[in-house]
Amino acid sequence: MDQPAHTPVLLNEAVEALAIRPFGWYVDCTVGLGGHSQAILEASQPDGRLLGLDADARSLELARQRLAAFGDRAVLVHANFRDLERVARDHGVDTANGIVMDLGLSSWQLADSARGFSFHDVGGLDMRFDPSEGAGAADLVNTLPEDELAALIWRYGEEPKARPIARAIVRARPIATAGQLAEVIARAVGRRGRIHPATRTFQALRIAVNRELDNLEAALPQAVRLLAPGGRLAVISFHSLEDRIVKTFFRNESRDCICPPEIPQCICGHRATLRIVTKKPITPSPREVSANPRARSAKLRVAERLPHTS
Repeated sequence: MDQPAHTPVLLNEAVEALAIRPFGWYVDCTVGLGGHSQAILEASQPDGRLLGLDADARSLELARQRLAAFGDRAVLVHANFRDLERVARDHGVDTANGIVMDLGLSSWQLADSARGFSFHDVGGLDMRFDPSEGAGAADLVNTLPEDELAALIWRYGEEPKARPIARAIVRARPIATAGQLAEVIARAVGRRGRIHPATRTFQALRIAVNRELDNLEAALPQAVRLLAPGGRLAVISFHSLEDRIVKTFFRNESRDCICPPEIPQCICGHRATLRIVTKKPITPSPREVSANPRARSAKLRVAERLPHTS
């Protein structure tokens, strides 16, 4: 299988933020095509090792080829990062010195016309990272009642025209391809500006099909528990829903008390586990955005594991 072109987003910034040392374990929770993993392995020479997870088996196979030169320093596993602790335990990783999560969709996945991620795809309307898991986007598009479909598009796509879009989709059923769905949406709400009118709906369907927000919420506390004291967690998000989850999690885990403000005395017993490294998210430079326009919405947040306390 030939290696497709691959441009990791915020690569240098993420690797620098992890403060990588030449030993220990590092974890890439979303290996993709292996760009961040490769940089981590290079920076952690000679004895650093990497555990890489990805839900997309096809991407993982390409990453395996990219990282073959690192031998047994790279351990790649077909798994979703919602199972991070189990996968780490199964592979003898008790603690990690750094963990990265790149939550973006790769250009290679968008270019695979059989997956249904792109507006122009003529293959099946699938959108699953792991085709063996759950129902594809076509099932949601063709079976959900109009009210539920509109709610999904609004919740996960933050689409203000969710209602007319859902109505148009229901009237156009059955919808077989991503390209057909994109046209239905464009006819329903019109084309304005540079951004395709189906962008938010496609985002919503992809998030729902892959349970992306649920998986992120499940993975973040596992990552903290896996980190060694002083180890860092770096998360690259691409839309406000993801970034909000990461920001809120980091904020809560950097506090000793998370009781509601109306409670005068702490009753939660919560103790801080993280120190926030990036008070504001790191964003791509104008040069990176010019070279890779898909990077424009990326935000990198970083936190460091505090020493264990009793």
